[in-house]
Amino acid sequence: MPYPMLDRFKLIMEPLARRPMNKLRIETDHVPLTAEPKNISGAARETIHEAAERIRAARGAGKPVILATGAHTIKNGLSTVIIPLMEAKWVTHVATNGAGIIHDWEFAFQGKSGEDVAANTARGLFGNWQETGFYINLALNVGAYEGKGYGESVGAMIQSEGLTIPSKDELLAAVRAAEQDPDRAAAAADLLWAVKSFDLKAGRLSIPHPWKQYSVQAAAVRLGVPSTGHPMIGHDIIYNHPMNRCASLGRCAERDFLVFAHNVSQLDGGVYLSVGSAVMSPMIFEKSLSMSQNLAIQRGEHIDRHYILVVDLAASRWDWRKGEPPVDNPDYYLRYCKTFSRMNGTMRYVTADNRDFLLELARQLRVS
Repeated sequence: MPYPMLDRFKLIMEPLARRPMNKLRIETDHVPLTAEPKNISGAARETIHEAAERIRAARGAGKPVILATGAHTIKNGLSTVIIPLMEAKWVTHVATNGAGIIHDWEFAFQGKSGEDVAANTARGLFGNWQETGFYINLALNVGAYEGKGYGESVGAMIQSEGLTIPSKDELLAAVRAAEQDPDRAAAAADLLWAVKSFDLKAGRLSIPHPWKQYSVQAAAVRLGVPSTGHPMIGHDIIYNHPMNRCASLGRCAERDFLVFAHNVSQLDGGVYLSVGSAVMSPMIFEKSLSMSQNLAIQRGEHIDRHYILVVDLAASRWDWRKGEPPVDNPDYYLRYCKTFSRMNGTMRYVTADNRDFLLELARQLRVS
């Protein structure tokens, strides 16, 4: 007998306009590109200079520069630093987790984000926001059918300020063609479920995003830069909403993981920047590099000339140029550093706030 499941259709979803408090407003809380780094050590500045030189060399050789960040990099208003790095072609791929994409979307849609988690959980409100759950999940349901990834699905919705909903007849025809295209048929079936469950009308659904100039995901679509989303099921507030369809979400996330892995496979001579991501970035990187190394070895090659810069707030007394510390050293349990120290190439660690790091990097690269 199947175990009972919670029925999300019984939840009361509140409009975002009635959210009691948003801690951040993107128009006033974004970080200007001209801002000064507040607290960065001389050693950190030297390492960032080294990283900037490696980025210049990588781009000169046509190699990728991948920037993977945790959600706080977006939440802290740093899209206004990341987007110029993309526009200047110093960053060729951006990756973040599900929460990073949610903050990016909420800023673009309503100009603010960052709810009071403790207070709203006690009131049964945390994450139960109609527009956030409805539109992001709908973008993923539509994007999966259109063959888009997670980041691209949300970014395209922001950039175009809307979604195109297929008719039921179109979706039924795609389902019936399962033998010819089973993947598209499965995605069509999931989107058909959403169309029927929420009585969606076929055609263009307008979704204004008045603050889209602050969106990293929208900028990535505009610039043709891969922007990949790497979520974990149940981790993000969009799972609260009944529009959530994890099959569609999984198709988008799978595509993004493989896009990410492909770019890692091109990383020999390139640069990987892991900024404020203790779990997502190291975990997806190590699997991607292992797969890429497998393919490289089959070609008689090996990926060894990549440069990895890890940035986080935790202090480390270990010299990571020596490789992995012994198990009796507390730094052994800096999981992200330990993971990246195992990934061949050159690895450096900088203790810095993500704001200070990105501003200093932009300055070193003379981004304006």
